[in-house]
Amino acid sequence: MGANLNIPNLLALVRLLIAPLMFLLLVNRDLFPGVHPTWLDYWAAFLFVLASITDFFDGFIARELNQVTTLGEILDPLADKMLTLAAFLGLMMLGRADPWAVYLILTREFFITGLRVSAASKGLEVAASMTGKIKTIVQMVAIGFLIMNWPGGTWLLWLAVVLTLYSGYEYIRAYLKV
Repeated sequence: MGANLNIPNLLALVRLLIAPLMFLLLVNRDLFPGVHPTWLDYWAAFLFVLASITDFFDGFIARELNQVTTLGEILDPLADKMLTLAAFLGLMMLGRADPWAVYLILTREFFITGLRVSAASKGLEVAASMTGKIKTIVQMVAIGFLIMNWPGGTWLLWLAVVLTLYSGYEYIRAYLKV
């Protein structure tokens, strides 16, 4: 294996591949004639949980085995954004996620990604806050609930919006300090 092609980076690549498959299951239901939509939800949820697990393990393994690479620093957030983008857009297209909630979350995600790239180009690092980590967990739980069409999904989505916007404020504040 090359220096950049390690287990954490392979896990991020898996997440990159899972995102469009999950999106396909959510929005192209006509491609699966005879399959009840509930089964497509189950498979989409399974893929989302699998991808979420790879998100945890790629970071954990990279830190524990000292396998942090430049490629991984690019792939990991890209895979995260592709997964949440696929989930939120698919859920919005199904009518399960409020378009304003999706808009606010995705706008914040793109803005903060740009801010982090800007900071990195200046040799600065803006670390994730605890609120940012909690935001990610709440977003993932909300997505799971919405995919499965469980009660409380909309409430969790709006909680994710609040945490997403607040953690964005924390990033901006931390960026301005450095």
